[in-house]
Amino acid sequence: MRERTVKILLWAVTVLLLGGTLLWLWATGFFEATASPEAMEEYIARCTPWSHLAYFAIQFASVIIAPIPSNITAAAAGWLFGVLPAFLLTWGAVAAGSVVVFALARGLGQGFVRRLVGEKSSGKYLELIRRKRDVFLFIAFLFPFFPDDVLCILAGLTDIPLGRFVLIVLLARPWGLLAACAVGGNAVRLPLPAMLALGVLGLAIVALALKYGDRMEEAVLKRINKTKE
Repeated sequence: MRERTVKILLWAVTVLLLGGTLLWLWATGFFEATASPEAMEEYIARCTPWSHLAYFAIQFASVIIAPIPSNITAAAAGWLFGVLPAFLLTWGAVAAGSVVVFALARGLGQGFVRRLVGEKSSGKYLELIRRKRDVFLFIAFLFPFFPDDVLCILAGLTDIPLGRFVLIVLLARPWGLLAACAVGGNAVRLPLPAMLALGVLGLAIVALALKYGDRMEEAVLKRINKTKE
């Protein structure tokens, strides 16, 4: 009975937060601003003197509300705040949001996750996360073509310990966010051929990791065990 009451309260709080956040974003014109980094810059700048706090809230919400494009908001923040402040704000917000959705998924179960991410994404990635665990999550977080926020939610349905999940998020998720902030802050400018080459290389690394991930993990564990001896 107590567990059922806790779940009902969690559901109520989650629905209120999600509904309130969506209403606030819609009322302030956020979704129209996602059309381009320039429009996003203007939107965030309108929140002065609370622009840093508003940006943190937006990035935190982007983890929970999938349609919010975190890369566009990160690029806009890089231009407005500078690369390092934008990166720290983004990293903190995304890490906090990742832990929240992980905990919600673990507390509310598969029904909540399916409503949030849909049957298609759940069926596509959940079993893969359960089989490949840390290896897949770490590599998927490194590359921008994986749905990082969806993976964080689905990870809550697995037996991955919270502490290990937090460590993976802190180590693997920052780099794509740093790249977006750097591009927005004009710190990085790559020609199209270089970007395509990096994309192909990334796909190749992911394919190899998924195919040989179990062997890689086993080899690392053996090395650790030998070191302990």
